Amino acid sequence: MARLLLSLLVGLWGLGLLLQPAPALAYDNPDLLPDHPTPVIDLAKALTDSQRQGLEEQLNQFEASSGWKLRVLTQYDRTPGQAVKQYWDLDERSLLLVADPRGGNLLNFNVGDALFALMPRTYWVELQTRYGNQYYVAEHGEDGAIVGALGAVRGCLEQGGCQVVPGLPQEQWLLTLSTSVIGGLVAGFASYPRKQGVLIAWPWLLLMSPLWIILFGVLGLGPVITRTAEPLPLIGNIVAFLASAVGAYLLALWKLPKPEAKA
Repeated sequence: MARLLLSLLVGLWGLGLLLQPAPALAYDNPDLLPDHPTPVIDLAKALTDSQRQGLEEQLNQFEASSGWKLRVLTQYDRTPGQAVKQYWDLDERSLLLVADPRGGNLLNFNVGDALFALMPRTYWVELQTRYGNQYYVAEHGEDGAIVGALGAVRGCLEQGGCQVVPGLPQEQWLLTLSTSVIGGLVAGFASYPRKQGVLIAWPWLLLMSPLWIILFGVLGLGPVITRTAEPLPLIGNIVAFLASAVGAYLLALWKLPKPEAKA
């Protein structure tokens, strides 16, 4: 849970930093640029030679087939800075992924205007916080974070755009599961009958509906439906909501005062 809360805080922090160039890009050192065309400049050696060559081939093929220009710059203590913009001729159909661990979050994105028409700013916030956070990098490596983020972008471009980053990480699913359980508890306790002869306290259930609908529907089901077509997370959240609602209802019947007789 501490890991999940810290990931959320990192996401909020990333909201303020997203789409800002890496700090080192304020400098201009063209001497670090390769003397041949390449979509990947790996100054930090985050990729192996085979990974870099494979990524170069993939990005070149993707640009040739789609027209979208995806570029990767990894850096640490050395950076070509603003010189990469001229080197790669970055335009509105370009994405520059800068991998620099000195900022806390590994990934930074310089996004062309044409990409915003297909993926909104919230998409890039989620992309940065999902693949660039310290926990993901520690588990998958810097190379895994770079490849994963690029794969998500390519997949969205191939399908004509995305509103959210596809895929449901375990941490995010656990969060939706938790909100579904809490929503069920609220609905179950609200349903507790206050009068004899009443099975469900519908007025109270409706009165509390804004809360449990937000917890279950918006926060519990919404992220699952929009990010994955897998049925198991959705079924799991629904079952968790119903089970917690029934459990809370039965617990209220057992522990709370007995319903009053009707007048």
